[in-house]
Amino acid sequence: MKVIAYPAILDDSQNRNGVYTVTFPDVPGAISQGRGIPEAMANASEALGLMLYDVEKLPKVSDLKEVENENKNSFVTMIFSDLDDIAKTVKKPTVKKNTTIPGDLAQRAEEAGINFSKTLTEALEKKLGIN
Repeated sequence: MKVIAYPAILDDSQNRNGVYTVTFPDVPGAISQGRGIPEAMANASEALGLMLYDVEKLPKVSDLKEVENENKNSFVTMIFSDLDDIAKTVKKPTVKKNTTIPGDLAQRAEEAGINFSKTLTEALEKKLGIN
């Protein structure tokens, strides 16, 4: 379990009543909103996780009190996200690639029931040092 937590600013000053925009000073691209604080916090947790689930070097976490002092007219709290859970839910897009291999190798692989896409993916990940 890889859980992170960052200060979040929940602000309803620019929205209709009860709708909060959530931003993270340490993670500028993570922006969310929700109707009411519970929904805003849940959506913010997902937004935070989606921005950081595949980041190797996570941003430094600001001091909560400092963020509160800079945003006195907003609700400031820590939002957490489980990056492992988020990574499991992300659907990565796939692309079709045309490749050429020796005919006898292709025939033997087909006879052995080898999945070409899976094998190529595994080989590329190994070559690139990706887990």
